[in-house]
Formats: sequence, C-alpha cells, structure tokens
Amino acid sequence: MNFLILAFGIWPVVAVGAVGGYGFLVWMYQLISGPPGPAGH
Repeated sequence: MNFLILAFGIWPVVAVGAVGGYGFLVWMYQLISGPPGPAGH
C-alpha cells in the first residue's frame, strides 16, 4: 500500500519536473542563441 502511494504520489511530480526542466533548458538556449530559423538573430 505504501509503495502505491509513493509511486503515484512521487512519479507525477518527477514527470512534471523533468518536462518543465527540459522546457526551461530549451527556453534558456533560445534566449542565448536566438529563435530557430534561417534568420539567425
């Protein structure tokens, strides 16, 4: 029972954190290198 509570309580937080962290890294990279595309700011 404790394992189910732990799994379904922690896993969504980990998943959201991973997706949010990846989006944050992409956002920071675009801030530094400019938006993607042929313009190349």
